Amino acid sequence: MTHTPPPGRRPRSPGAAAANRPAARKPAARDRAPSAPAGSGAAARACAARVLDAVLHRGRSLRAELAGALPGLEDPRDRALVETLCFAVLRQPGRYAAALAAWMPKPPGRRDGELRALLYLGFAQLDPLRLPAHAALAATVEATRLLGRRHQAGLVNALLRRAQRDGLPAGDPADDWPQWLRSRIREDWPEQAAAVFAASVAEPPLWLRVNRRRGSRDAYLERLREAGIAATASADAADALRLEASMPVAALPGFADGAVSVQDLSAQCVAGLLAPAAGDRVLDACAAPGGKTAHLLESEPSLRVTALDVDQRRLARVRDTLQRLHPDLEARLLAADATAVADWWDGQAFDAILLDAPCSATGIVRRQPDVRLHRRASDVEALVALQARLLDALWTTLRPGGALVYATCSILKAENADQVEAFLARTADASAESLPAALGEISGPGRQRLPGEGGGDGFFYARLRKA
Repeated sequence: MTHTPPPGRRPRSPGAAAANRPAARKPAARDRAPSAPAGSGAAARACAARVLDAVLHRGRSLRAELAGALPGLEDPRDRALVETLCFAVLRQPGRYAAALAAWMPKPPGRRDGELRALLYLGFAQLDPLRLPAHAALAATVEATRLLGRRHQAGLVNALLRRAQRDGLPAGDPADDWPQWLRSRIREDWPEQAAAVFAASVAEPPLWLRVNRRRGSRDAYLERLREAGIAATASADAADALRLEASMPVAALPGFADGAVSVQDLSAQCVAGLLAPAAGDRVLDACAAPGGKTAHLLESEPSLRVTALDVDQRRLARVRDTLQRLHPDLEARLLAADATAVADWWDGQAFDAILLDAPCSATGIVRRQPDVRLHRRASDVEALVALQARLLDALWTTLRPGGALVYATCSILKAENADQVEAFLARTADASAESLPAALGEISGPGRQRLPGEGGGDGFFYARLRKA
């Protein structure tokens, strides 16, 4: 993004060209790059630009990059800002790319990934975040200096001022999905596809699951009201509360003591769908990070729960979750491949099995927006094969008369309705049961909630009974 002027000529500010101003005019005071005071959030914006560069241009995981970057920021407000900026940009990067293409003859290339990312997050602060424009612009310009790009501060200033003045192009939410995935969604959901794409750019609500072993939902709702936190109860899940505005979970009353957990409405419906009886032997396959294991124990403390996951490190998160919520209860934790039944099963049949299967995560793009960047068509084929192996293997551990709930956070029929129909066709002693309408529309042997419906994530559910 730099160029060397001919000998004897004074270089022009790149910001002047970007703003389409005549080169001879001296910038007015209001056009000059402002200076951001210390503590303005410039460090947070520089941090966010580095994270976004890694995710957008080098194929890195957003979750992994944030985990490495956030501990370097001392102020929790800066850490929250970094997350907010990254999610806002990754929900609609195509819109910001279109703005650069329209306003710059030569947009930043691969070698200027940090600059491109910084401009994107500058745009996101104006729309959709609508942060105070002067402070956001000043801090973003200052971030160019922290990134070692002082010579590009004028360019950033000019482009952000143009975005502030002219507004950003509206963009089409569908454009941020890869072509192959966009086509599959339109094929699976022709009438709902536009709503699915629109939901992917919206900020999701914050859902809480009240730990009924520590108090009722109504009682906790009153605690929130006393703390000045607005929330509403859901009719679709017995323990669910929706906050009117997001906030740091550590600031929630009783969070550290296990009074509540953060869990989306759609995910909360799974444990209630399984509905095991007191004393039942229950398997939570693919259990990490443990939210559904905990919910099962909150609903019925006498359950004998085995939490299984192939990743020992992720299984540690299940232990941490249970320790916060249920220090007096223990689940049996097993690190093993669920498809290799002979390696971990003791031969005692389970009364109920929860299989929240590995999937494409296409139903939670608004929470994991980098899914669209990293997912490939071949990934879906591999996941469908793995889901089939899991169903076949786990079915052998279920007692006659027992129930298996199959769930995914996908909206692709290959992983959901088609997957369950194929299992029923090859499994003589399996049948699908009808499910409540609140879980979404009928989709083959199960029900599908699409992203944003009822405020929840995209989720598929099927309950299978063994004859």
